[in-house]
Amino acid sequence: MRFFKDLSLSAFVAGFVAVLVGFTSSVAIVFQAAQAFGANAAEIASWMWALGIGMGLASALPSLLWKKPVMIAWSTPGAAVLAVAGAGYSMSDAVGAFIVCAALITLAGATGWFERVMNRIPMEIASALLAGVLARFGLQAFLAAQTALPLVLLMLATYLISRRVLPRYAVPLTLVVAIAFVAARGELAWSAVHFELARPVFTMPAFSWQAAVSLALPLFVVTMASQNLPGVAAIRAAGYDMPISRLITFSGVMTLLLAPFGAFALNLSAITAAICMGREAHGDPARRYTAAVSCGAIYVL
Repeated sequence: MRFFKDLSLSAFVAGFVAVLVGFTSSVAIVFQAAQAFGANAAEIASWMWALGIGMGLASALPSLLWKKPVMIAWSTPGAAVLAVAGAGYSMSDAVGAFIVCAALITLAGATGWFERVMNRIPMEIASALLAGVLARFGLQAFLAAQTALPLVLLMLATYLISRRVLPRYAVPLTLVVAIAFVAARGELAWSAVHFELARPVFTMPAFSWQAAVSLALPLFVVTMASQNLPGVAAIRAAGYDMPISRLITFSGVMTLLLAPFGAFALNLSAITAAICMGREAHGDPARRYTAAVSCGAIYVL
């Protein structure tokens, strides 16, 4: 199979790092969004199940089909909107809003209007939008220096040295050093961690104009503007030519299928896309799709 011939250790590591960044950068916001609708522990686990399955399949399958790195993520700005606007709505109302949002995303892709808009935006503006997303994400890492200065300095030094010596493995090496440092200080609370398989929890949707206006429309707007726009910019900045409308449609359909289990919005990724589409993933751009497939497989797992 061509995939296994094209796969390299650096590509698999890039896929793993993308999953790591995708979850740790914003999973707390997803928890807050679920809790805003009164979700219990089982329902929160179902949200993560649905999002993991959705992101994984929507990343791996198109990447294998087109041999290009397709990266799908959850809508972090959308989760932030839900965390704020969810008060007063039930989980059924939320699922109904997710379905309405998914239908709008699917419509935007199927009609091709979103791609037509993107084709009219100069590449310089799209690149600046992507740079804004990545710069803000990078600068937030230094906020931790206020509470964990030795750890931050150690990780920064490890990253800078690794970038010179082993650039493709700088992030995992930084992670390993950080874990070893925290473990040596006795700060890893493994006793609080319990492993078990996630179980999907189906929620019957309820539809109302109030939820559509207060939840579905804001979720749709921020997903398209704050996630899909920089996602397209990341694809084009990396030099890939992909059928954007079909990708948007596919992400909408996946959201539609998994919405009753907690998938609130799936979209093109920007931050994790930059990880799997860059030179660190693989020296050959034609083989970087293996990083996205690896990422998708790990998301599903």
